[in-house]
Amino acid sequence: MLTTCRLSPRPRQSVRWPSTLVLAMLTLLASSSVFAATGELDLTDSFVGLFAIAIFVLAYALVMAEEKIHMRKSKPVLVAAGIIWALIGWVYVKAGMPAESEHAFRTTLLEFSELMLFLLVAMTYINAMDERRVFDALRSWMVRKGFSYRSLFWITGLLAFMISPIADNLTTALLMCAVVTKVAEGDKRFINLCCINIVVAANAGGAFSPFGDITTLMVWQAGLIEFQEFFELLIPSLINFLIPAVVMSIFIKNRQPDSLEEDVWLKRGARRIIALFLLTVATAVACHTVLHLPPVLGMMTGLGYLQFFGYYLRRTLPRSLERKRTRYSQRGDWKKLESLGSVVPFDVFNRVARAEWDTLLFFYGVVMCVGGLGFMGYLSMLSEALYTGWNATGANIALGVISAVIDNIPVMFAVLTMEPDMSHGHWLLITLTAGVGGSLLSIGSAAGVALMGQARGSYTFMGHLRWTPVIALGYIASVVAHLWLNAESFHVFN
Repeated sequence: MLTTCRLSPRPRQSVRWPSTLVLAMLTLLASSSVFAATGELDLTDSFVGLFAIAIFVLAYALVMAEEKIHMRKSKPVLVAAGIIWALIGWVYVKAGMPAESEHAFRTTLLEFSELMLFLLVAMTYINAMDERRVFDALRSWMVRKGFSYRSLFWITGLLAFMISPIADNLTTALLMCAVVTKVAEGDKRFINLCCINIVVAANAGGAFSPFGDITTLMVWQAGLIEFQEFFELLIPSLINFLIPAVVMSIFIKNRQPDSLEEDVWLKRGARRIIALFLLTVATAVACHTVLHLPPVLGMMTGLGYLQFFGYYLRRTLPRSLERKRTRYSQRGDWKKLESLGSVVPFDVFNRVARAEWDTLLFFYGVVMCVGGLGFMGYLSMLSEALYTGWNATGANIALGVISAVIDNIPVMFAVLTMEPDMSHGHWLLITLTAGVGGSLLSIGSAAGVALMGQARGSYTFMGHLRWTPVIALGYIASVVAHLWLNAESFHVFN
């Protein structure tokens, strides 16, 4: 009942950057959940607040049990989000402040909408490249080159580590996962190990670049760490990736993939779609860095690029088929000539429909759940308890572990809002731990969640959890490396 709730006003905390910048950061080159501002009413000690926490924990328990109960992970978090915000709305209506909860919900929903559209465009391009047989051709090339499973493990991991600082950890992970699932199709154990390696590598690579992850961008935009200073985290990030990779590689049988005789050729327009995808990413980056607009604008513009190109492919298909029939007949290439009979026009909306909607809906549920709990005051309370009761080093390490469950963005946002009095080295430490801490669980980062959908049945929560102790060794080693290599920075205050 309402009489059991403690509805004391909570003073608003000032934020150092405008809300429009927060919206842009939440969608820049992938991410996961958002942090809603703390509301006027402190619900952390109320029955409503405790009930919301119980609902959230129950929903996450069902997500973790997805492999056993065979329930899609989006279902429990969707219901939990609805219950949590219904509780918030009920309390604020009773308190005579319905506009406050409505505004908070709409703000959180707007932030998710930008995120969803960003991810939807990225997934559409991935599906388009898959339909044009880009990944089939890459798999065929790797097989022809004679790469063993162990070589493929290292190639995909190193590429994920090197590409994610430039692009983003989510898109990089999706690309590498697509290659692995094509190369080792049906080998669930190998795909699981590779996906774990890709997630760890992509998150580690994104931790030493302002553009690699939302948390690094937050710290950079707040003016706490300069652009070039992020590279002080390069060696700790590399250690975070290499230690679990070395251990996992020992358990990979050094054999060749199946289907060594596979002959694959790209469908018409494949290379141009790759170029359009790169142009789309460049457009998104330019929207943020040059025009100071949300990068989702660039991604949606890039979807327009793909639509125009799809129109061109459909209009020119008959002429293209006639030219190919003539050329293949003259060369006597009967296999390719026969394949022309199964050619269908490219349809971009079919690629949109094949997006991983369970993953997108899961993101919605997590975003709204975490936003609701933040609005109740729990995330602010957590940050205050850590930095008041512990020292900065212990708090930052613990927050990195917590980010594997709660998500790194609300954790980092809460820390930045509090603005604890920390040295330059401690700000680098929280940047590192929040970036790589999500690798401890498959649900701890956007990359892990997306790969659970893309490699469903092969890469699972429990499959990742079995290797968490090894990943934790990399996490601990990266923290120790930073404390040792950058020791002087812990005595320099901003």
